Amino acid sequence: MSGRAMPCSPAEIGSLFLFEKLTPEQLGSLCAAGRVEKFEPGPVYSEGDPATCFYVMIEGTVVISRRVGGDDVEVNRTSHPGVYAGSMQAYLGDRVPQVYGSSLRVTEPTRFFVLPADTFSAFMQEWFPMAVHLLEGLFFGSKNTQRAIGQRERLLALGSLSAGLTHELNNPAAAAVRATATLRERVAKMRHKLAVIAQGSYSAETLTGLIDIQERTAERVAKAPALSPLEASDREDELTDWLDDHGIPEGWRIAPTFVQAGLDVDWLEQVAAAVDEEILPGAIGWLNYTVETELLMDEIADSTTRVSHLVDAAKQYSQLDRAPYQVADVHELLDSTLLMLSGKIGQRIKVVKEYDRTLPKVPAYPAELNQVWTNLVDNAVFAINSAGGDGTLTVRTARDHDRLLVEFRDTGPGVPSDIRSRIFDPFFTTKPVGEGTGLGLDISWRIVVNKHHGSLHVESAPGDTRFQVLLPLTAADPDIAEEPE
Repeated sequence: MSGRAMPCSPAEIGSLFLFEKLTPEQLGSLCAAGRVEKFEPGPVYSEGDPATCFYVMIEGTVVISRRVGGDDVEVNRTSHPGVYAGSMQAYLGDRVPQVYGSSLRVTEPTRFFVLPADTFSAFMQEWFPMAVHLLEGLFFGSKNTQRAIGQRERLLALGSLSAGLTHELNNPAAAAVRATATLRERVAKMRHKLAVIAQGSYSAETLTGLIDIQERTAERVAKAPALSPLEASDREDELTDWLDDHGIPEGWRIAPTFVQAGLDVDWLEQVAAAVDEEILPGAIGWLNYTVETELLMDEIADSTTRVSHLVDAAKQYSQLDRAPYQVADVHELLDSTLLMLSGKIGQRIKVVKEYDRTLPKVPAYPAELNQVWTNLVDNAVFAINSAGGDGTLTVRTARDHDRLLVEFRDTGPGVPSDIRSRIFDPFFTTKPVGEGTGLGLDISWRIVVNKHHGSLHVESAPGDTRFQVLLPLTAADPDIAEEPE
C-alpha cells in the first residue's frame, strides 16, 4: 500500500533517534534517496510480502502483528517517533528470504520516512561496514548455533527414547526367556509323570478320564477369574486344607498355582471322584504340571504380545513408513509417544488419558507432532520430578470450535509468571546446566504454529500447569492431505 508523498526535511528525520548521529551530508543523502509518505488508517504492508522498503515513523501510531494460525496477533502498538520496521535485514542480500516478517498497519494518519530496501542496504554497507559485519556474524552465527543445538536436542530425545524402549523391551523379553526355560522343565516332568502313570495297572477308562480332566483343566486356566488378594488368599487356604486332607504332599506349594488357574475345591472334588484314591496324588501332580505349562504359555504369549506392541508403537512414533503429511489420528500418536516414554515417566507419575474419541482425524505431519508431544511430556515429567516425583500427568483432547485441542496438564510447581512469556524463546530453559538446551519448546512452537497453522500456549498455577496445542481440523490446502489407503 502506498501513502501520499510529502516533502522530506533532513532536520526532521535527523531528530529521530535512529538518525541523530548522522552528519548533515548523510541526512541529505537519505532525504534524496528516500521519501516521506503519509498513510491513512489501514494496512501499510503484510507479513510474507516481498520486503521492498524500510519504514521509520515520524508521527502517528503503528500496530505490528504476526500471523498465528489463521489469526493476526498484535505484538506491538506504539506512537513513539523513530520506531522502525520493514526490510531490516536488507543488508544480508539474497542470503536470506527478503520478505516482511510481520504486518504493519496504522490507526491514525501517520507519516513515515520510507527508504527502498536496496538503498538502505547500500547505505549500511557504505556508512557502517563494521556494524554490518558484526550483524551478519550475529545473525548467521545464531542460526548455525540454533541448527546445531537443535540437532543435539533431537539426538538427546532419540537417546532418551532408545534407552526407554530398550528398557521396556527388556522386561517382556526377559520374562519370555525365563518362562520358556521353566516351561521346558515342566514339560519334562509332565512326560515323566505320564510315564509313571502309564506303567501302573490303570484301565483304559481311567486313563481316558485323566486325559479328559486334563483337557477341561486347561480350558479353566484360560477362563480364570481375577481375584482380589484377599479372595486369592482365602482360596489358597481352602485348597491347601483339601490337599492335606487327601494326602497330597506339599499341598501349600501346589495351591497357589491352582488358585491362579481358577481351580477351587469343587473342581478337586470332581477330580477325586473321577480317579481311584491310590492314584489321586499322581493325578493331582500331573494336573499341576498341566496348569503350570498353561500359565507359562500364557506368560510367553503376553510377553511376546507386549514386545509386538512396543515395536508397533516405535513404528507409529517414528512414522518411517508413512507419508510426511497425511490425515492422522492424534490419539494414536499420543498413545505411541506415551508408550515410548513410559520408562522415563516411571511408576510414581500417574498418567490419565481424557480422550474425546469422537474427534475426527486431522491433516498433520505426524512424526513432527510426535516430537511436540515428546517435548511437552518431557517438560511435564521434569516439573513433577522437581516437586518430589509424585504427581499426575493428564493428557486431554477436545474440540475447540473449528480446532482440535490437545492439552498436557501436570501437577508440578508451575511456570513463574515473570518467565511465562519467554519459555518459547530459543535457548531459554529453566533446567539445570546439561539437562536442557532451551530448544524443546521453541521447536514445538515452530512445528505447531509454522507447519500446522495452529497455536501453542501455556496456562500455569502451582499444581496445575497446562500446555495447550490447538490444531486446525481441516487442511489449508485440501489437495495436500488425503486419507491414506
